[in-house]
Amino acid sequence: MTDLFAPLQSLKQGDWFKLICGASFQHLPAVRSLTLAYTLAGADCIDVAADPAVIAAAQAGVLVAKSLATDAQKRGFSYKGNSPFLMVSLNDGEDPHFRKAEFNPTECPTECPRPCERICPAQAIVFNNVVKENFSGVISQKCYGCGRCIPVCPYGIIDTSSYMSTPGAIAPLVMSTGVDAVEIHTKVGRLTEFEQLWQAILPWADQLKLLAISCPDGEGMIDYLRALYDLITPLKSALIWQTDGRPMSGDIGDGTTLAAVKLGQKVLAAKLPGYVQLAGGTNSYTVAKLKAMGLLKEAREQGAGSKGEFSPLPPAPCPSASISGVAYGSYARVLLSPILEQLENKEVNNTNVQANLRLEENDVLLWQAVKLAHSLVSQIKSQQEH
Repeated sequence: MTDLFAPLQSLKQGDWFKLICGASFQHLPAVRSLTLAYTLAGADCIDVAADPAVIAAAQAGVLVAKSLATDAQKRGFSYKGNSPFLMVSLNDGEDPHFRKAEFNPTECPTECPRPCERICPAQAIVFNNVVKENFSGVISQKCYGCGRCIPVCPYGIIDTSSYMSTPGAIAPLVMSTGVDAVEIHTKVGRLTEFEQLWQAILPWADQLKLLAISCPDGEGMIDYLRALYDLITPLKSALIWQTDGRPMSGDIGDGTTLAAVKLGQKVLAAKLPGYVQLAGGTNSYTVAKLKAMGLLKEAREQGAGSKGEFSPLPPAPCPSASISGVAYGSYARVLLSPILEQLENKEVNNTNVQANLRLEENDVLLWQAVKLAHSLVSQIKSQQEH
């Protein structure tokens, strides 16, 4: 199997793993470290913000991982030096993944218990942060728009600023960086807006290995997805329907995965051409739930002889009877946050603060991070280990 098509093979096998760094997450050291650790752990795809600096940070992480492939194998990991697909997320309208929290810290009373600071999973809210010259407020690069700080603010002073992908400007900028895949975040009722974005991507579509469409549930969802399929065909790349169950919530608790699984079932039942991949609320409970419900390919192998009457035009695959993969966002990032925090602290305590300590420069933290990442990746990858 060639390096180039290893991720597509995972989709076909039903053990595809995607890391979501966050459509709004622009903290470059963290993106680089997360990409490095999860690539070494066997991730098939790294999904990042459509920002050239973020893309470059992820690409740097992949390159370092490839140079450490032999070392990884010696340590018992199965990584063979394959490059995961690099994916960028775009949106065709208002979307919680494409926003940042913001507030004026001078309006924050000194006696406030600051529940916003405690609840932020990205540690993006700080007060008198010495690293950033006594900065208070939201560290924009770290914020990925989960919105948990808004309802807990006792004074209601936290707001969000949203942004949209500008089709004409973003598409050529992103495509010229050599990304492998694009994910379009949409919702029911935005066919015109989707088409505008797709038309901007179309000149570069032939260089894509994969297109993903992420859509939350809503009335008329299946009809909407069918309309999108008609719009993008013929399509040369592989196609993923990402079922965004409960966005950016996987680190809250086991139960958040239920919405993702339920929506995955709904899209599977529609027998749309393409692969179905879960997201939104996914965590360490997700694969166990899929196994228990017989929704993974391994559980479907027996008696899966019939191909059904649905026969789409190639290159779209036949509708799958099972979930082809899982994407992990907030849960995957929070899992590694203790390691990244230690790295950041070592950097601060270093006499040369400009050293910008990198994960691979600390052997202990690097392989701790890979081991943690592998504990998540291996859950779905174990489906193919016999």
